[in-house]
Amino acid sequence: FGLGQVYPNPFNPATEISYSLDKRMNIDFAVYNAAGQRIETIHNGVQQTGNYTYSWNAGNLSSGIYFFKLAAGSTVLTQKAILIK
Repeated sequence: FGLGQVYPNPFNPATEISYSLDKRMNIDFAVYNAAGQRIETIHNGVQQTGNYTYSWNAGNLSSGIYFFKLAAGSTVLTQKAILIK
């Protein structure tokens, strides 16, 4: 599986991130703030093979660094996003 780049980055107030799964798997995909607190769960559970794009709107959050974290089994992939208001 793979996690694409955040685009646009930096962003205000919305951005997109893509990810792909090469087989049906149980994933935990979430957004975290710089303090390590989970801000939003994108998907937690089994997801089918395919390519996915998620649009994230952070209009209600303050400027800062946020992390998209995709975990499947023992593998964790992370991308950084910068919100500038």
